[in-house]
Amino acid sequence: MSVLNQFKLDGEVAIITGAGKGIGRAIALAFAEAGANIVCAARTRADIDETAKQAEAYGIKALAIQTNSKSERQLAALVEKTVETFGKVTLLVNNAGGALPNDPMQTSAEQFNADYHFNVTSPFLLTKLCVPHMQKAGHGSVINITSAAARYTQPGFSSYGTCKAALTHLTRLLAADFAPRVRVNAIAPGSIFTDSLAQFLDEDGQQKMIDLTPMKSLGMAEDIAGAALYLGSPAARWVTGKIIEVDGGAEVTTWPY
Repeated sequence: MSVLNQFKLDGEVAIITGAGKGIGRAIALAFAEAGANIVCAARTRADIDETAKQAEAYGIKALAIQTNSKSERQLAALVEKTVETFGKVTLLVNNAGGALPNDPMQTSAEQFNADYHFNVTSPFLLTKLCVPHMQKAGHGSVINITSAAARYTQPGFSSYGTCKAALTHLTRLLAADFAPRVRVNAIAPGSIFTDSLAQFLDEDGQQKMIDLTPMKSLGMAEDIAGAALYLGSPAARWVTGKIIEVDGGAEVTTWPY
């Protein structure tokens, strides 16, 4: 097999959560360009419709399913509709997630648990729903989008950082559970310039983040999409339980505030 062919996803079926914009959209389009049929899941209908439209320009089939990833019932419906439409699921990207910076003394148990459910429990449940279909297909790849915040020591991130650290280790544990037919890996993005990050940054804050990053620029969603394509493709057939850090070389926080 040629090297380029190892990155093709012809015949695969991928579910991507949080696919309406940013990193999720970039991954969906990368998978589509590589030949996979795409299922775009997110809460905002207009966003996933646009992602699906762009994905279909690559000649594949794309499905947009409005989904709240916090709802187990809606996650089950997402998988059911995917299998009903395409007959299988072989790729899953657990991208939906996030939490606001927090003051631990002002963070309620309810908020902390809600953050954990969104970032850890929901990916766990969706993986659990998809794996039987991957096993039936004979192969599968699960990719969790965690964060550099899982390993950085920084104020204001006790909720988000803890949740992503849990997702990081959950990745390793599920890889042990589901090997050899289903691979489970993760990507830990650093400072990626998306709408989610931009809402916190003024011009000075953005420049501080750039200055604190060894590569002297912020990352782009396409940087994460490239790593996801690798992990989802035959090129990574012998890779499981691993975390790929895509962070511009930053080994300490780049948070500017």
